[in-house]
Amino acid sequence: MTKINKNFSNLGENYLFAEIARRVNEFKVKNPGRELIRLGIGDVTLPLAPVVVEAMKKGCDELGVKETFKGYPDYEGYLFLREAVAGYYKRFGVKIGTEEIFISDGAKSDAGNIVDLFAPDNRVLVTDPVYPVYVDTNILSGREIVYADSNEDNGFAAMPGQTPPPDLIYLCSPNNPTGTAYTFGQLKAWVDYALENKAVILYDAAYEAFIEDEGKYPRSIFAVDGARRCAIEFASLSKTAGFTGTRCGYTVIPLELEADGMRLRDLWYRRQSTKFNGVSYPVQCAAAAVFSDEGLSQIRENIAYYKENAAIISGTVKRLGWEYTGGVNSPYIWFKCPGNTGSWEFFDTLLNSAGVVGTPGEGFGKNGKGWFRFTAFGSREATASAMNLLDNLYRSDTVRQK
Repeated sequence: MTKINKNFSNLGENYLFAEIARRVNEFKVKNPGRELIRLGIGDVTLPLAPVVVEAMKKGCDELGVKETFKGYPDYEGYLFLREAVAGYYKRFGVKIGTEEIFISDGAKSDAGNIVDLFAPDNRVLVTDPVYPVYVDTNILSGREIVYADSNEDNGFAAMPGQTPPPDLIYLCSPNNPTGTAYTFGQLKAWVDYALENKAVILYDAAYEAFIEDEGKYPRSIFAVDGARRCAIEFASLSKTAGFTGTRCGYTVIPLELEADGMRLRDLWYRRQSTKFNGVSYPVQCAAAAVFSDEGLSQIRENIAYYKENAAIISGTVKRLGWEYTGGVNSPYIWFKCPGNTGSWEFFDTLLNSAGVVGTPGEGFGKNGKGWFRFTAFGSREATASAMNLLDNLYRSDTVRQK
């Protein structure tokens, strides 16, 4: 008889987004034709940069010519793209070898699939609030999960010190959902902790392109001394260059990183060659164009656009007197619901009174209760309109702050 992985029963229901969808659909039934402004999902809205589109077209054209046709790509990605990624790291002072870079269809996939390298009895530490993929993929593998609190007391930047120490540590900086970023000193403390306890840090750098103060906040964990001996880094072009639908990212595993006497880079190559056939040639051509001088210039224009959206949101939240994090080094603004309102109560107020949809913080963990997330990835018009509605709502007699 066929048996199912019983760990699926240990997964919580996708309550957050399922419940958001239910409430939004109920609102639409009761308010037919009323426009909604969605600032909840972290999907981009600007098109791909022109140089990226041209590179993708050229890649497609080459597939139509016998002399330049490509079949299966290299498991670790084409060398031209890995060289481009290595050159990108070099721009902010980090040396990475092309043999340490693996091209993938995105950081989410790799952050979930990396658990294939580790035994089920490893203890996993995640920060709370947390991006759900870190938790769910380890639940499916039957691992014990422990939580490090990110809250108001530590500025939503959990620090090490858990006893007994974990074997695997997930960190995300700039953080989704809180928008906070670790300083060099804070990240060095995590690296030292991992080295001392022979743990591996799984570092999600999907939002590194939004960091402004590079002297204070590292763009890569490998800018921190000792990280090459304890860390794996995931990165993505989804938010950096608008590849949410195009799909391309990369994972960096240093040659010297070992666990249980085995080199993790080699294990990951073996895993990828078994379960992954690579990213298409046109997409890799497009990704390489991102890291050209012209590409970087064009994507920075898009990032600047989203950062201005973030400034509009954070400016409104600040004007209303609400505590918040993010919005400077991140496309997310994480704020405390006014008057000790619950996350879902605030969600309903925004939806029904203003037609604005955000994300209740408690969906990301217990430390998200009473907090809320807005994303800066909407259009300028939608973002400005939503903030005008929010400002009018909480500065009028419609809703009085306690």
